[in-house]
Amino acid sequence: QVQLVESGGGLVQPGGSLRLSCSASGVALDYFAIGWFRQAPGKEREAISCIRQTDSTTYYADSVQGRFTISRDTFRNSVILQMNSLKPEDTAVYYCAAAPEQSDMQATLALMELGSYWGLGTQVTVSS
Repeated sequence: QVQLVESGGGLVQPGGSLRLSCSASGVALDYFAIGWFRQAPGKEREAISCIRQTDSTTYYADSVQGRFTISRDTFRNSVILQMNSLKPEDTAVYYCAAAPEQSDMQATLALMELGSYWGLGTQVTVSS
């Protein structure tokens, strides 16, 4: 059973940075593609980043491209989402999800959406 836990959320001013971590117990995250999603109040859940299992290819949504960076911390069995230049519109609950890697990134993200390996989320609030 894969149990994911997000941490690192909080309140930050516009232009600030946060570092989110997705950690797991009972399984090595290196065996999965890991995605980050977010959901703001009244909005649909959005896939914002993903890192593949085999070659660590990454994906970023246009809304976060150039500001967010996803990476693996194999030693700590975690996946990091470094978020810089935060904007008020980044305010949301951030979730990580795991799934076996598929043939392409969109298929991998789709499998994550349907799968059962999700954390409970961490709140990120960007406000002055």
